[in-house]
Amino acid sequence: MASQEIEALATALSRLPGLGPRSARRAVLWLIKRRETSLVALLDALGAVRESLVECATCGNVDTANPCGICADPRRDARALCVVEDVADLWALDRAKLFAGKYHVLGGRLSALEGVRPEDLTIGRLIERVSQGGIDEVVLAMNATLEGQTTAHYIAERLENYPVRITQLAHGLPVGGELDYLDEGTLAQALRARRPVG
Repeated sequence: MASQEIEALATALSRLPGLGPRSARRAVLWLIKRRETSLVALLDALGAVRESLVECATCGNVDTANPCGICADPRRDARALCVVEDVADLWALDRAKLFAGKYHVLGGRLSALEGVRPEDLTIGRLIERVSQGGIDEVVLAMNATLEGQTTAHYIAERLENYPVRITQLAHGLPVGGELDYLDEGTLAQALRARRPVG
């Protein structure tokens, strides 16, 4: 049996996504074996982030500066705005380096079952950003769930009176996907989004 402090560390780590109790215990043992290098570096990094973490007042990203590095980057195309459900989605899209514009984080998605209403999200702040002008395109990058698509539809309706082009991420067949392994929803979306060849 480990001490209460070590067990508390393992319990805290097991709450992280992708880590169960056994994986957390292995991570704790690995850190203990390398306490002079890895454990100290991890503690220093956690402390530094804890002290300087802020939410960007412009887009809702989480960073150590306000405005965040993306909003402050003059090389970004301020005319293109990509709307995402949460920070993890922003980071995933930005890591791909395929979108050169700016972002807006909603902080969730509309959900009647969970009681999430438009005023619970940053939709009002999004409308305000668009109404200030300078934005030509709003890309709705919602997850391909019922709630995500409901949120995208609601935002599109709220933006229809503004002179912006509203686009949405394509859904359908993944690269390398085989038809017999795909669910019916993905196949249906792929068929609806079909386009001419050539």
